[in-house]
Amino acid sequence: MEDRIVYFAKPGKGNTAEVIKLVRERAQARGIKRFVVASTRGGTARDFSEAVAGTEYRLVIVPWQYGFKGEEQPFPQDLVTEVREKNHQVHFGTMLFHTGDFYGSGAPQAMANILRTMGQGIKVCVEILLMACDGGCIRIGEKVIAVAGTGSGADTALVATAAPTTRLGSLRIHEIICKPIMS
Repeated sequence: MEDRIVYFAKPGKGNTAEVIKLVRERAQARGIKRFVVASTRGGTARDFSEAVAGTEYRLVIVPWQYGFKGEEQPFPQDLVTEVREKNHQVHFGTMLFHTGDFYGSGAPQAMANILRTMGQGIKVCVEILLMACDGGCIRIGEKVIAVAGTGSGADTALVATAAPTTRLGSLRIHEIICKPIMS
């Protein structure tokens, strides 16, 4: 089997429209119906929600957990309502790679650092897959597309089989659809 991976010259939100196009193409080719999408302030959630309007695709939007950086939640509450009214999900779960101090172990941070060697978006894709599966938003063993970015917007997407944190070894990254070139 042969397919392509798109590498972006620069990371960030300037790649979002192309990521959406690539994700929809790969979803159609693989029969995947659900996308797990990281969105901190709502821009990427809005872009994906508009892009899948009127289709069979369903989104699981994963913003930062409450209290991650201060007391304010940067993801707008009105957008939560809007996304849910369109039959998509929004999941505010624990950001698993930021729990080292809580558990007294450096393992979450070490895992995050290892994943970042392939790019920030890869790290976030794995994290949101675990979060969404832990929260019951996607089924254990479900094949989905995960989307994340570097800083803002989307620049990374992959096809994966979901698993919860209790079955981390069952999570599988099958394909990288796109990511920024690492310099």
